[in-house]
Amino acid sequence: MKPVTFLLCASLSGLAGTIAESQGGWFKKYKKQENVPDPAKMLLNQEVEPELESDFVDLFNGKDLKGWIPKGGEARFEVIGGMIVGTAVSGTPSSYLATDKVDFENFVFTCDLKWGENLNSGVMFRAATRMKGDYVEVYGPQVEMEGIEGNRCWSGGIYGQSCGGYFYPLWLKEHQKAREAINREGWNRVTVQAKGKEVKTWLNGVPAAHWVGDGTYSSGFFALQVHKARKGQVFFRNIRVKELQ
Repeated sequence: MKPVTFLLCASLSGLAGTIAESQGGWFKKYKKQENVPDPAKMLLNQEVEPELESDFVDLFNGKDLKGWIPKGGEARFEVIGGMIVGTAVSGTPSSYLATDKVDFENFVFTCDLKWGENLNSGVMFRAATRMKGDYVEVYGPQVEMEGIEGNRCWSGGIYGQSCGGYFYPLWLKEHQKAREAINREGWNRVTVQAKGKEVKTWLNGVPAAHWVGDGTYSSGFFALQVHKARKGQVFFRNIRVKELQ
C-alpha cells in the first residue's frame, strides 16, 4: 500500500504533505474534524530542542501541591516521592491539575512524564475554563501524551481539548522519528515553546509539532491531565517554565 500523497512543497520551506502508510486509517478517521490541518500545509518542526537549564522556574516544589488547583473531574492528584501522581477515578470526567497562575503567554515549558498504568494524558498550555452546566470545563491546546498502549503514536502532537480536536496530529511521513520517540517504560521529556501564534513541541528531544494558531489561545494556565477512564496512573516531575519576552 502506497502512502497517501498530497501536493508537496520544497523541503527547505519547512512544509510537509505526505500521510504515512501506517497513518492512513487515522487520517480517514480524523480528516473531517473541526481543527484538522491540511497535510499539504502543515509546518515541520526542524529546530533543536531549546536549552533547558538557564532562567527556568520550578512550578512544582517536589513536596506538596502549592501553586496548583484541581479542575474538572474528580481524579486523584497527590505528591509521592517527589512526583505528582495522577490516578483515574472511574465515573468522573477528565480531570486537570492547573497552575494557579493563569496568564502564561510566551514561554518554554518542560516536564517529565511516565505511566504507572496505561492512561491517556497530556499537558494543557494557554488553557482556560468555562461553565458547562454545573461542571467546570477545561479547554484549549494540549500536548498529547497517549499512554503506553496503542499504535497511533501521536504523543507530542497538539490536541484542541474540548475545542474541536487535533490542531497538529503526527500523521505525516515526516513525523516518523517523533512517533518513535516515546519511551513506554520510563520517563519522557515533554517540551513546549510558545511565541505569539507559533508553538513547537519536542518529545525526548525529538522535534514533533509546529503549529501556528489564529491567536485565539494566546494566554492561560498549564494543567496536567488525567483523562476520563476506569483506571490508569501517570507521574509528573521536573515541571519548569521560562517565560519569554
